[in-house]
Amino acid sequence: MGILEGKKLVITGVLTDASLAFGVAKIAIDEGAEVVLTGAGRALSLTKRTARKLGQVNGADVPVFEFDVTVPEHVESVRASVAETLGHVDGVLHAIGFAPESCLGDDFMDAPWDDVAVAMHISAFSLKTLAEAFLPLMSEGGSIVGLDFDNQQAWPAYNWMGVAKSALQSVSRYLAKELGPQQIRCNLVAAGPIRTIAAKSIPGFALFEDTWDGRSPLGWDVNDSEPVAKACVALLSDWFPATTGEIIHVDGGYHAVGA
Repeated sequence: MGILEGKKLVITGVLTDASLAFGVAKIAIDEGAEVVLTGAGRALSLTKRTARKLGQVNGADVPVFEFDVTVPEHVESVRASVAETLGHVDGVLHAIGFAPESCLGDDFMDAPWDDVAVAMHISAFSLKTLAEAFLPLMSEGGSIVGLDFDNQQAWPAYNWMGVAKSALQSVSRYLAKELGPQQIRCNLVAAGPIRTIAAKSIPGFALFEDTWDGRSPLGWDVNDSEPVAKACVALLSDWFPATTGEIIHVDGGYHAVGA
């Protein structure tokens, strides 16, 4: 019996089989969970194609529902679709992030507020939107887990996405406070750099790749997302019943050493 046996999960952020969220979905299914995916916009068809790589569950592909966190109407429509398919929800993975081109790169001062607002909306406020969508289906409690990149320091080229990650961490803490009385936990997994589509959009990502492994006490493989996925699955299970508002670092220990 797997640690997610009987659990019903909503997984966002699956684009390709290199996505961190794909790794979470795959292990979750292997551990006994029933999973549905969400996608948005032009990437929805990509999510549907990738869902087939997860194999069939009860003779059918893993369901994929449209959920654009910037469209208010989608909150109710995705909730209705998930309710019809799963009945209730035990866990939700937040793997959503985006920043316009001006928010990344060499010039922190270049980004206008309109672009920064987009980054904050999609990358941070969306955690609250996700909770709003599925909270009515979590009457028995559960777990919300978000993918994060630790932003205790300023990173080269990460710029306003880094600011958005700081906001995401704060949103997670406030959700932990708000939802705790309903036995819903909210935690983040701060992952080291992994080669995904999202990572490729960050100018200077190669700098992270070049330095991370050498400085991490445990070492780090930018092509191996399994350690991050396993941490997410553990937090979605019942094995962390009294942990909320936490940021779990899965980065080879990089965050803990100075040089």
